[in-house]
Amino acid sequence: MRIAVAREIDATESRVAATPETVKKMKALGADIAVEPDAGTKSGIPDAEFAAAGATVTSGAVKDADVVLMMDPYGEDAALKAMADAGVVAFAMELLPRITRAQVMDVLSSQANLAGYRAVVDAAAEYGRAFPMMMTAAGTVPAAKVFVMGAGVAGLQAIATARRLGAIVTATDVRPAAKEQVESLGAKFIALEDEEFKQAETAAGYAKEMSKEYQAKQAALVADHIKKQDIVITTALIPGRPAPRLVSKEMVASMRPGSVIVDLAVERGGNCELAKAGEVVDARGVKIVGYRNVPGRIAASASSLYARNLFAFLEILVDKSTKALAVDWNDEIVKATALTRDGAVIHPSFAPKSAA
Repeated sequence: MRIAVAREIDATESRVAATPETVKKMKALGADIAVEPDAGTKSGIPDAEFAAAGATVTSGAVKDADVVLMMDPYGEDAALKAMADAGVVAFAMELLPRITRAQVMDVLSSQANLAGYRAVVDAAAEYGRAFPMMMTAAGTVPAAKVFVMGAGVAGLQAIATARRLGAIVTATDVRPAAKEQVESLGAKFIALEDEEFKQAETAAGYAKEMSKEYQAKQAALVADHIKKQDIVITTALIPGRPAPRLVSKEMVASMRPGSVIVDLAVERGGNCELAKAGEVVDARGVKIVGYRNVPGRIAASASSLYARNLFAFLEILVDKSTKALAVDWNDEIVKATALTRDGAVIHPSFAPKSAA
């Protein structure tokens, strides 16, 4: 069994799909590991460390590989079709079911956690004032007011990080369960808590898309709140769909010059109307941060967690007695994450739509 670790060709991707730690674990499964040169350079892992762990560093790593690690299926229809046509069996870690057994493989959570942390760090870098209240002989510096929109994994980490830095933190989310989580971190919950709000969560724990009426009422509440904030961090995403628009240009205009918005959903269209992917926009003194691939901005930590997620997934695909690939197509994790098989795109969310 040959496992290849590719060097990413996307200029914005600084992560790598394996680390020396997981190379050793994959070798223990009976695999030969081949790593493309400089695959880990941007994550602080030189080729020599992969070689010391037992990998072969070679430009031909992917050739004749049984397994190639790394993928993001959203918006890559042509690539999916090409893999299907080539007879590749592909899995997407982003599609893991939310079950206990899959938690150790949960790349969305591991990467979102780091994104939430980094969003606050980036906000602090752009914000021209201190986060905590400081009482000095020269006077008092007021604490920054931070508003986090979306209290999933990224949002909760953003809340915790902003609190650790001394900010006054508020947060909102359409899921009722988020209120207790937000308050447990010491932040105040902001939401229109009507009957629709109480039903606004799927069985899998994701937010449902709300009605136009609720969105309008919530937007009015948020608009009044945003104009009093120093920093807004938006994290709202609906899997497989464009990001919901949460912050309008009018809301941006209501904020004080020097305020900062960090949009973690910018690669899916953005939560903020004025955000631009890969840019920091200055909207009359309000900075709107739209960095791509935010977990990749702390690549060493992101790669370490991502590589462990991938190894945990790979383990269920390998027969430990024969040390060979043995995919159990009845496994619920396998069924949920399979994208291509037998020359076709098989996942219902990505399969070509019928001509009818």
